[in-house]
Parts: sequence; structure tokens; C-alpha cells
Amino acid sequence: MMKNESNVMGTSEECLLCGAPLKYLEKAERMECVYCHRTFVADVCCENGHYVCDDCHTSGVDAIVHVCMDSRTKNPYEILERMMQMPFCHMHGPEHHAMVGAALLAAYHNAGGTVDLLQTLPEMVRRGRQIPGGVCGNWGACGAGISVGIFTALVTHSTPLTAEPWRLSNEATAQALTLISKYGGPRCCKRDTYLALQAGIAFAKAHWGVEMEGGKPHCHRMKQNNQCLLAACPFFKA
Repeated sequence: MMKNESNVMGTSEECLLCGAPLKYLEKAERMECVYCHRTFVADVCCENGHYVCDDCHTSGVDAIVHVCMDSRTKNPYEILERMMQMPFCHMHGPEHHAMVGAALLAAYHNAGGTVDLLQTLPEMVRRGRQIPGGVCGNWGACGAGISVGIFTALVTHSTPLTAEPWRLSNEATAQALTLISKYGGPRCCKRDTYLALQAGIAFAKAHWGVEMEGGKPHCHRMKQNNQCLLAACPFFKA
């Protein structure tokens, strides 16, 4: 999928087709995706009426499996940055819901954690893509935070019928969402993704003694985000 021209020029990205700002509807309507031409019940489109479904928005996200398999770093931020530079990743979008957990799985493995990447990475992508775009505001649960819970569920082999793994995966999600919520809205998928990784790193160390590398990334994508919090964002770089 081609990115809009305004994003290529380094300015604000909204609609993937025309670059116009997005608008959220009070009541969901049936809309046709401008790329695959399937119809969906959705509550968002751009000011010009263009709608892009989650499947098309996340087209190409399977490439993160190869990125993670080839990675040797213990730092999930470094892995995430490689993903963010790939054509499938936009300023905002549900692709981030798979990227967080995948970066954590790879860094956790590289830091000595016991996890089968061949099995868990494709499953991480599958589960992450099931989280719709816009859930941060519509459901009250940012998909980047939920992705930390999926990472934990895959590490612990959690299912709806397990005991301690079930508890841990929900606790991981709760901690990530709590950290994300401290900075408030509006949404920024980059900020929330960085915060989710921060929570995942801390959770893995506290519960399994696996120390991934961290640090504090500096965001350089302010011009691509109409809703940037600027200095109020912990990753803002003037």
C-alpha cells in the first residue's frame, strides 16, 4: 500500500489515500474500503469520506516476523525502530498492536528468556492483528498495552483455563495501560508503543528475572503527528 504524499514529504499523516484529517462518527456506519472495496461497519473515515480497513492498514505486517528472527539485540526499542522504518508502518494504526509484542518476544529471547520464536512470533502477529484500530479511545484499552499482555500470554502459555499465566498476562496488560494512561490523549501510536515496551521490559525483569536492554528513545516524528503533545510527551526531542 502506498503512503500518502504528505507523509513522504515528512508532514502530517492522516488518511492513507489523500492525507486529509480523520473524523470519528458518533454512530458506526457501513463503509467501503478504498483499497480492497469490501464493506465494513466502521466509525472513522477522513474528511473526504475515505475509509481504509484494518486488513489493508496492516498489509505487510507479517514482515516483522523476519525482522525479529534476524535480530540479535536485547533492546526491543531497536527492534521496534527497524519495524517503524518499513513501508507497512504508518504514523498511527493497528499495525502497532502486533509490533509491541513481537519486539518484546525477540528481545526477551535474545536476553536469555525461554521462548520459541518460530512458534510465538506468527501467533503474536495473528493475535495483534485482531485488535481493531481506535480501541484506545473506543474501548478504553490501547492496543499497544494489550500487546504486552499477549507477549506475556505467549511466554507463559496462558489460555482462558490457566491459573497463574492468566493472572500474569492480565497484570501485564494492566501495568502497560496504567503507564500509557498517565500521559493522556489524544492517541499517539508511537508514544503509546514506547510506553508499552517500557512496561514490558520492567515486567519481564520483575517476574522472570530476564533483563532486556532499555534506555529512552527520542521521537523524531513530531511533524507527522497532528496531535503531538510536544514537550508534554516523555519522548519529545526539541
